[in-house]
Amino acid sequence: MNEPRKRHSESDASSADAELEQLRAEIDRTDEAILVWLNERARLVQRVGEVKRSVQAGVYRAARERDLVARLVESNPGPFPDAGLAPVFGEIVSATRSLEEALRVAFLGPEATFSHLAAREAFGACASYEAVGTIPEVFDAVERGLAHHGVVPVENTTEGVVTATLDTLAGRDLPICGERLLRISHQLLARGGRLADVERVASHPQPLAQCRAWLDRHLPGVDRVETASTAAAARLAAQEPGVAAIASRLAAEQLELQVLAPSIEDRRDNTTRFLILGGDAPAPSGEDVTSVVFTVRKSQPGALHRLLSPFAERGVNLASIQSRPQKDTPWEYLFFFDVEGHASESDVAGALQAAAGQASSCRVLGSFPRAAEARRRGGAA
Repeated sequence: MNEPRKRHSESDASSADAELEQLRAEIDRTDEAILVWLNERARLVQRVGEVKRSVQAGVYRAARERDLVARLVESNPGPFPDAGLAPVFGEIVSATRSLEEALRVAFLGPEATFSHLAAREAFGACASYEAVGTIPEVFDAVERGLAHHGVVPVENTTEGVVTATLDTLAGRDLPICGERLLRISHQLLARGGRLADVERVASHPQPLAQCRAWLDRHLPGVDRVETASTAAAARLAAQEPGVAAIASRLAAEQLELQVLAPSIEDRRDNTTRFLILGGDAPAPSGEDVTSVVFTVRKSQPGALHRLLSPFAERGVNLASIQSRPQKDTPWEYLFFFDVEGHASESDVAGALQAAAGQASSCRVLGSFPRAAEARRRGGAA
């Protein structure tokens, strides 16, 4: 009784195998057609590079990839997932951009830090990356021509601004040409064992703060050790039993650490904003941010109010206002504004000019395209 069913099953399997072979052959032909079009794109980009070199134009254009992906998502009929378009075309852009010029990018290292991940997301696998030890050293690398661009963190949704970045921006003349938002997911990593075996938790001060509530709840009383970076913490965990590190999954892969607990950040929307430094001043893209720093004298009553009024009067939105003490003038402050719009737009230009008239000093740090993620959230940061 079972024999006919068995023969039928064998026949079905044979038919399925034949169909799979046919489908795989069609996929192979499709991949070859994609390769033809990739090389056609590469030839066009090579020509773009020739034109840019003739006018000494920079290679990186922050708005190009953002608008390319947005356009493709809008026209995508499926079934290819929209979420896959950004990483796929990000690497296509990176690979073909390398035919124009091999970009060198400095970031706050070492490797496997979140700054490294942000740089990789912005410039792709085909750029050359240089890890440096401090935020000022990122600026140094670009200013000295050792890197075309630098990537530095500027603020986090949990812990606020990165003061070293603001302080260095104020003292340097290096323009901002773009931004990147990176969703930060912290993992608790160790050589092995259980959560109960953890005697110390190591990380950079920012991740320790971003995971404070989780640590209080799950590892109360366990010592917390500050390190220079998440990658340094991961190396410490790889070397010493009983030490767990708060770091990225990339660090776990590189050092063969186990993930004792995933996603331990206190806020699910924990995101860090990174600035991209150097290069040519970006042209208006239609959705931009202008970063500017003002100084005012403390002896001027209502000085900050007069600084803000020109923006309100012209309907120009301020996405962010931060203050930092001036290093050489006690009790006087720098005010950093993120203004929605490009400095060349009439309303923004008018507001900046009027505000500058009320300030002791004014310097535009850069007008640059908003990150795609910021545009979707409806805010610059």
